[in-house]
Amino acid sequence: MKILILGAGQVGSSVAAALSVEDQNDITVVDRDLARLRELTEKLDIRAVTGHASLPSVLDQAGLDEADLLVAVTSSDEVNIIACQLAAQRQDPPTRVARLREQEYLALARQGLGGEPAVTAAISPEELVCRHVERLIATPGALQVLDFAGGRAQLVAVRAVRGGALVGHEIRELRRHLPQGMDVRVASIFRAGKAIKPEGITVIEAGDEVFFLAPQGAIKAMMSELRSVETHATRRIFISGGGGIGRRLAKSLERRYSVKVLERSRDRARAIAEDLIGTIVLIGDCADEDLLREENIDQTDVYCALTNDDEANILSAMLAKRLGCPRVVALINRASYAELVEGSTIDIAISPQSVTLSALLSHIREGAPERVYSLRRGAAEAIEVVVRGDRRTSRVIGRELDELDLPHSATIGGIVRGDALMIAHHDVVIEPGDHVILFVNDKRDLPAVIDLFKKVDWL
Repeated sequence: MKILILGAGQVGSSVAAALSVEDQNDITVVDRDLARLRELTEKLDIRAVTGHASLPSVLDQAGLDEADLLVAVTSSDEVNIIACQLAAQRQDPPTRVARLREQEYLALARQGLGGEPAVTAAISPEELVCRHVERLIATPGALQVLDFAGGRAQLVAVRAVRGGALVGHEIRELRRHLPQGMDVRVASIFRAGKAIKPEGITVIEAGDEVFFLAPQGAIKAMMSELRSVETHATRRIFISGGGGIGRRLAKSLERRYSVKVLERSRDRARAIAEDLIGTIVLIGDCADEDLLREENIDQTDVYCALTNDDEANILSAMLAKRLGCPRVVALINRASYAELVEGSTIDIAISPQSVTLSALLSHIREGAPERVYSLRRGAAEAIEVVVRGDRRTSRVIGRELDELDLPHSATIGGIVRGDALMIAHHDVVIEPGDHVILFVNDKRDLPAVIDLFKKVDWL
């Protein structure tokens, strides 16, 4: 597949890296920054074109006419829209996926400027991050919460804490601990930054990052097996940063929680206060210890540092934690920063690039999985594949799970059939229409996994 990526920033580079491991992909990246492109081509087997991504001459040079897929992720919404609109007007337009930050552009991009819609799919980073934070708030103690099959199954990441009932025990003992009829699957374990494929005899250790697949009703019971700390219901939320993400999150949460927003800019704070109904809006610095004390940060359930400054987010989240807030979340753009602080003083470090990449991959993977989530900052991926076809056109329909020729790094966590989640066991038989949820620890194995589930004509 010929793929044209516009923008070599963090998201564009991540998309290029994720897709370049698939041998059948021919990737070209366009950016105005020659040094950034040179650095990217030294790491990846891709082609680079220097220039302004919305100019027809640059797009022609990059091979737009031959492209099967256009991914527009420059820092400019306008450039992304114009490039997609130009691509839409071609005789054989490619699939067009664009990252758009401004909400007003989303409808415009989908409608187009006359004729063909400018984009096939539009990704809003602010909306994605807000949903991500909302799921974390609704699941106290979780590091990550991912929805599959319309929410009928969820993949949850939690750090095992000494004293948890399953910590220090083999995974196969789990069923004895859970209520009768409740089934949960441990999909993967990360220990000291390295992935471990879970077996029945695998022992959970304190500090392990455990990913498990479960129906929503079983999440709380499973988390109690891994954590000795009792988690209380969330009622009070404090948000630092009244930018696009902070403002959107407060608006979404204010009807269900007691919400405060701290914003440094007086003008922006006034605009936020006029827009929100039940949220208390404060003016001040998120690193002001006296202000946080006055606002009873120690009685706050979740502190979210969501400014556009990584250092400010890290420092304020650490300060809130030291002042007694039990759970702190920080928005951190630099992956190296996030890896340093997450799991120490800061409970959860959210990478907007990682969240956006997951959404992009769902639209641009050849073979079209329903969901693709980038995990552990790109170290692994969780995918949801809908089984299509019949016994003649599918390699998997009618076969038991232990008969599938999966790569070693891939694990099937479960199957959603109808409204029910079936936890993966070796004798489960795959049927048409099943939503199969897989965890892949080595991204290089993704093409083989996706290819296995593709509908074919020659069987």
